[in-house]
Amino acid sequence: MGKRSKRPIARENRHSLGGGFIERDEFDLEEILESNQAPLFLVLDGVQDPHNLGACLRTADGAGVDAVIAPRNRAVGMTSTVSRISCGASESVPFIQVTNIVRTLKDMQKNGVWAVGTADGAEASSLYDVDFKGSMALVMGAEGKGLRRLTMETCDLVVKIPMMGKVDCLNVSVATGVCLYEALRQRGSSGKS
Repeated sequence: MGKRSKRPIARENRHSLGGGFIERDEFDLEEILESNQAPLFLVLDGVQDPHNLGACLRTADGAGVDAVIAPRNRAVGMTSTVSRISCGASESVPFIQVTNIVRTLKDMQKNGVWAVGTADGAEASSLYDVDFKGSMALVMGAEGKGLRRLTMETCDLVVKIPMMGKVDCLNVSVATGVCLYEALRQRGSSGKS
């Protein structure tokens, strides 16, 4: 048997430049909350795969998210792989790592932000029955595990993406795209031309 050549981690293309990123701390969240009338946040509860984080950042940028928030521990942080996969979004969307997601969500709720979690459970409302206008934090769970119990209990509302096929859930980066673009559609932004 011959040796296989190693494939690159991500295919080279004009988008996968990699490079810098905007990494902020917990105190910057207060500034973002004060400077926006109806902010949209993406909260990632324990995403571990750098490719998923990069894809989530890219989608967050496209949907106009004000900041992506993730735990400092037990989750992937900003790496060169994340930066490359994000195709430049890591340079435009603030990435805030926090010590405690639940405490951060509660602080955001005190500032008028609604926390909308996602789950596969039968008790969750359909994504398409929820009003995403106003100050929102879309809370996505980790690969395979979903939202942690306390995080889910802290959310004001839990939604699910209707699944019509045989699989019961989507990859976290794909689900993030579905949810963020439903929020964008409802918020009435036509985007850039």
